[in-house]
Amino acid sequence: MLTETLEAAEVVTRQMASDQALYDDFGALLRGSPQHAMLTLARGSSDHAAHFLAYLTMSRLGQLVTSMPMSLVTLYHSHFNAKKIVSFAFSQSGQSPDLIEPTRLFRRGGGITAAFVNQSDSPLAREAQWLFPLHAGEEKSVAATKSFIAQLVAGARVVAHWQENRQLEKALSQLPDIMAQAVQVSWQEAVDTFVSVDRLMVIGRGTGMPVALEAALKLKETCSIQAEAFSGAEVRHGPMRLIEEGYPLLVFAPRGPTQPGLLSFAAEMRERGAKVLLAAPVGTEGMNLPIMASHDIDLDPVSMIQSFYPMVEALARAKGFDPDQPRFLSKVTRTQ
Repeated sequence: MLTETLEAAEVVTRQMASDQALYDDFGALLRGSPQHAMLTLARGSSDHAAHFLAYLTMSRLGQLVTSMPMSLVTLYHSHFNAKKIVSFAFSQSGQSPDLIEPTRLFRRGGGITAAFVNQSDSPLAREAQWLFPLHAGEEKSVAATKSFIAQLVAGARVVAHWQENRQLEKALSQLPDIMAQAVQVSWQEAVDTFVSVDRLMVIGRGTGMPVALEAALKLKETCSIQAEAFSGAEVRHGPMRLIEEGYPLLVFAPRGPTQPGLLSFAAEMRERGAKVLLAAPVGTEGMNLPIMASHDIDLDPVSMIQSFYPMVEALARAKGFDPDQPRFLSKVTRTQ
């Protein structure tokens, strides 16, 4: 897991040097073919990356995107007007039937189907009309790291080309240098704080919410911590009742319009006596987990998760677990 985490900057460099014409053509297609429904198809870490694409699409382009419950196709056998659908499937292995079947259905029905897959010869890759290889190389770790970051970048590339946003494209090309710094940033305080806990909340919002979800999943997978992710707004609608003296919180507060509310929440919870670890850019009041600012505020979550991964790997070992062999889990998961 750690080895693959350290490879992520190289993966992004390789991806950004590849498939330029493919992204150009897909962006032109999306600009010229307004659709009524845009769907993401994904599970686990890949679903969190899909959520990042969806958020960027909705915030920058005003196009609604929804995460589709794949059981509507695989179990309920629902009927859809596929000609009005654009689907984005995200997967590391491309093996799961609940991604393959909807992609096949939508493509045969005349929809636009895209797959973001690390295994370019997989069944999902073959079913999609548009294949976007992640270029992450072989990933042996059960806990996805470099492939997840590659998915974040691929989703942002789609939005950049769809918008014809050269500034975002340039910021993406500059990410490897930021990531090389981010992976070296020390989050040892998180290891020391969380080594004795068995439950915690991860708080995010906006473009930071997908990586909050990803962080919570990794804390479960590798550290056996009952970690739950909540929006900084949603947590006030009930879950905040759990936060009392000593309760551990990991708050992700990258730059952007959601940051002030997250900083206010972190300060409020500290006053309540919670153990708050705040991940934010250097110089942010209350920050104890530094993140590296990217060249576009919407890409800060990429550098943030790059700093998180080495920490969670070290935390797993500090708790006596082997992060490379999480109990009950396997690299390829096939669900319907």
